[in-house]
Amino acid sequence: MINLFRLGLIINPLAGLGGSVALKGSDGMATEALALGAIPMAGERAAVALQQLLALKEQFQVVTVAGEMGADLCQQLGLNYQVCYTPPAVATTAADTEQAALAIAEQGVDLLLFAGGDGTARNLCSVIGSNTTVLGIPAGCKIHSGVYAISPQAAGKLVQRLISGQLVTLAEAPVMDIDETAFRDGVVKARRYGEMRIPAELRYVQSVKAAGTESEELVLDDLAAYVAGLMEDNVRYVMGSGSTVAAVMAELGLANTLLGVDVVENGELIASDVTATRLLELVADYPSKLVITLIGGQGHVFGRGNQQLSPAVIKAVGRENIMLLATKTKLQQLNGRPLLADTGDQALDKALHGLLNVLTGYNDYVIYRLGYEDEE
Repeated sequence: MINLFRLGLIINPLAGLGGSVALKGSDGMATEALALGAIPMAGERAAVALQQLLALKEQFQVVTVAGEMGADLCQQLGLNYQVCYTPPAVATTAADTEQAALAIAEQGVDLLLFAGGDGTARNLCSVIGSNTTVLGIPAGCKIHSGVYAISPQAAGKLVQRLISGQLVTLAEAPVMDIDETAFRDGVVKARRYGEMRIPAELRYVQSVKAAGTESEELVLDDLAAYVAGLMEDNVRYVMGSGSTVAAVMAELGLANTLLGVDVVENGELIASDVTATRLLELVADYPSKLVITLIGGQGHVFGRGNQQLSPAVIKAVGRENIMLLATKTKLQQLNGRPLLADTGDQALDKALHGLLNVLTGYNDYVIYRLGYEDEE
């Protein structure tokens, strides 16, 4: 008798809803996000991960949750699955995530795969701690925790290795989350909520986001002054989130949404804290450039806290019009790891890969690689 690998699966269908509509998170904001036109993406991102496993589907069984929290997707993909928890209401809650995690853990799964954000990781950590090996499929607005794969594809490939019986190191990784209310006011207050056990393969699992304010003030001042001097008339500049881009806005004397996306044209702020839909309206068929930085310690350029920069927006702007800013210290924190794009569009992630010019100071560029998960 063949012992099937037992894969737990939880999908938080509300994860990431607030990102594209500029709500800076989804905790308690699902109704508002849906009213603003947000489209649930957690199920789709879970599907990307599970599709990596289809060739091995005779070798594993999924232990999951009824409906959109897992069973619907398993049925759609033709996977062997069993349901061990059914939410009492159509609208799922954090309590459902916690009850589902407990029910799945009691089944003695080899790995619990979950799609969500930092709030989802907190829910799991609060009830199962490090007693069950877990791996997150990134589907939230902000991903500060170290329990997530770098992309849905990477999550699938790592599970594929486990199912195939390859040796994978296990490690404890921190679960982090921020105060979303303070976050919406431009204040980052991150807190550690515990640790969970993960399969620790550095190629596939992201680092914890490096916190703190950029200390190289003089470098930032020079960099900001140089970018301000490069700005052309009658071009719309999409200003991404983060303190590095905020330094450019300060140099321009413009109000800045630290954790959102603004648009500047001819030295004036023409749109503030825009949604993905509004941003696409502004850049479509109009000369535009994108000014962004990377997340310190992780290297993500797209897909972490800036879902307003949707695949459609990035395509409309064009790879050649991306201005990537980062101090050399910030790049050195990556220890040689590539920059990352997790836009939600696999073809676009692959198209973005390659060497990029990164502005690191006043007329000071370095070349750095943006990778994608499938490259060797």
